[in-house]
Amino acid sequence: MKNFSVAFILFFVFRMAMAQDGVIQGKIVNPVNNEPIPFANVIVQGIDQGAVSDERGQYRISGLEPGLYNVKASFVGFKSQTFYEVQVTLARPLQLDFELEEDASNLEEVVVDSEFSRSEVTPLSARKLNSNEIERYPGGNRDISRVIQSLPGVASTASFRNDIIIRGGAPNENKFFIDEIEVPVINHFATQGSSGGPVGILNVNLIKNVDVISGGFPANRMNALSSFFEFQLKDGRRDKMFSQVTVGASELTFSNEGPLGDKTTYIFSARRSYLQGLFRLLGLPFLPTFNDFTFKTKTKINDKTELTVLGVGAIDQFALNFDVPDEETTEDRENRLYLLDNLPISTQWNYATGVKLKRFRDNGYWTFILSRNMLNNRSYKYAQNDESKEENLLFDYLSQESENKFRAENSLFKDGYTLQYGVNYEFSRYLIENFDRQVLVQDGQELNISSVSLFHSYGGFAMGSKKFYDERLLVNLGVRLDGSDFGSTASNPLNQFSPRISASYQLKENLFWNANAGIYYQKPPYTVLGFQNNEGTFVNQDNDVRFIRATHLISGLEWQFPEKNRKFSAEVFYKKYANYPSSIRNGIALANLGADFGVIGNEPVNSDADGRAYGLELLAQQRLYKGFYGIAALTLVRSEFTNPNTDYLPSSWDNRFIVSLTAGQRLPKDWEVGARWRFLGGTPYTPYDFQASSLRSNWDLFNRGIFDYSRINGQRLNSFHQLDLRVDKKYFFDKWNLNWYFDIQNAYNFQAEQQPELIPQRNDQNELVVNPEDPNRYLLREVPNPAGSVLPTVGLIIEF
Repeated sequence: MKNFSVAFILFFVFRMAMAQDGVIQGKIVNPVNNEPIPFANVIVQGIDQGAVSDERGQYRISGLEPGLYNVKASFVGFKSQTFYEVQVTLARPLQLDFELEEDASNLEEVVVDSEFSRSEVTPLSARKLNSNEIERYPGGNRDISRVIQSLPGVASTASFRNDIIIRGGAPNENKFFIDEIEVPVINHFATQGSSGGPVGILNVNLIKNVDVISGGFPANRMNALSSFFEFQLKDGRRDKMFSQVTVGASELTFSNEGPLGDKTTYIFSARRSYLQGLFRLLGLPFLPTFNDFTFKTKTKINDKTELTVLGVGAIDQFALNFDVPDEETTEDRENRLYLLDNLPISTQWNYATGVKLKRFRDNGYWTFILSRNMLNNRSYKYAQNDESKEENLLFDYLSQESENKFRAENSLFKDGYTLQYGVNYEFSRYLIENFDRQVLVQDGQELNISSVSLFHSYGGFAMGSKKFYDERLLVNLGVRLDGSDFGSTASNPLNQFSPRISASYQLKENLFWNANAGIYYQKPPYTVLGFQNNEGTFVNQDNDVRFIRATHLISGLEWQFPEKNRKFSAEVFYKKYANYPSSIRNGIALANLGADFGVIGNEPVNSDADGRAYGLELLAQQRLYKGFYGIAALTLVRSEFTNPNTDYLPSSWDNRFIVSLTAGQRLPKDWEVGARWRFLGGTPYTPYDFQASSLRSNWDLFNRGIFDYSRINGQRLNSFHQLDLRVDKKYFFDKWNLNWYFDIQNAYNFQAEQQPELIPQRNDQNELVVNPEDPNRYLLREVPNPAGSVLPTVGLIIEF
């Protein structure tokens, strides 16, 4: 089969002739009222080709050679808009729709491009990535969560997880929206109570662009403290069906798009992994399998009404591999058996689906969104993986999180100002069935609970924007009120009064000063809200657990050079946390637990920890210009949290230094090369209590080291750095396209330091060795736990 596929590809590569008739077509509308903009100019930058839109706002540019282009639309009285690095092929016309915002105060064509101009809703701390930037990102392996790590203020872990750590905040402080519909889970094998996981769910083939907002949050977004991610999926093609097949190192992906009648378009994607086969060949002790799907339909009911339907879901399975490698050293055997003793059997599935109705009028629009999402997480473990004896069961955990949400928002644009207001309601259900021998709750009894929690949450917002001093000063004011019945304090929305203000002032033609101040709230995870003891008492609700609060202060400068597609920015930020949950068992803030596979927050807590994160961000961004593109980002950050018995200590997200350098060059004959280098300061960690860990009674129960919480984050790892490389080659034919890429992660094989592991010594019969000087203890040894290896990937993308 493999030889046939190679022969098939080579046949078309060398036999088919390449024409030069690429087409860009689409429509140009006013996003306020959805009315077409006739006689607008559309220019392909760098070449002398363009078009003018007709009375219906439609345009068409033909005769283009295949390749990447920057395309700009403009019209008198409107802000121009540029799409960067759009891919033109021969197999299909490129569907490129523009939305030009009015600028009625200026009767001449606006020079500043909307890609770089101030947003009236988020004038600072907002970054945008388009589809081509995402797809070709070195080391990203077409995973949006990894691509985001190139942006300023974004840290990551040295392991293979996709934890997104922004400006010193925990991974669960981020929220994700796709076409304005909230999607809580975007990673496979997600950590419940957090947001990380090893592989992203979203297929980048469907993403049009993503906006990352790390500060100055608009009032119509709720329940996050570090960032909002706004994904916009492509609309399906209006003319004919088009498909794409991607064969990567770990999965096979199929996507398809096209029209469903005259008024409806669709896009669809499905992916299946074959990681389990690869991991078995490598002799790894765990075998993951994942599947995911995404679909979207968009129906133009009439000129003023649009209906969008969205669905995203995933199924994840995790099994253990008990095969013994042919050649195995004593150290390898001990490490393999240690992992088998600790890794649970896990299954997980999740989905999010929703509908969005948008109703336009002359001066604005209503948006109505109804959605539902659900996460099912099951994990269990038997001692020595022997399931034949019930007494060997160490823990058996099942939980479900389901949310039903409704939002209604009204947007008004009139006389130089904008006004938005709306309400939201959410009904959620949390189910947990949890048996855990490793947790003794009272009188020596194991934790054994089964409960269902129901929560009602509600909120409202209002915000407005206005420009002053000849359009040089932009001011945005907003306020939110949020409440939920999970606690007596939280049930009163006035206790979660959330004001915010953002401003942007044009100092010179291309120089802006930006600032923001605001108070933001986020619910604790359901693992905290729904925790119950053996008597059926909801402990944390009785403890009056509260919304987590963060106060943000941000200020910075931004230099824009739209004629060269270039931008520089510098921002200082300060975040002050309050009401952060802390563990009653361990006496530490949950922010100091770090993140790993499993569950975070499934324990009794108090809302009594504080925190702070502050630092400086520097960014230089060059979008495609004369074949070159790049992003250079530097962040200096401190992240600290208190614990019930300590002052401020470094949190698990205190990287201190974050550097990301990404650059690429387009070469002749449709070759492209790119590289990314990143550097992160080492994070702190809590060392093991060797004496407690080596006790046979403890090790037989936990099968792992016990942390010494009297030395919370008392040690720090060494710094981490990594180089990723990528080469792309594209072929354009009359009816189909071919793209192959070669990606190398960690090109110089840097071994990143992670917290060492405590491993028990074993004899030739794989039995744990008892300490001859103390028969109550096992012999343990601390072994290095490096992360990192050269990971080459070859991928193939076929479009037809």
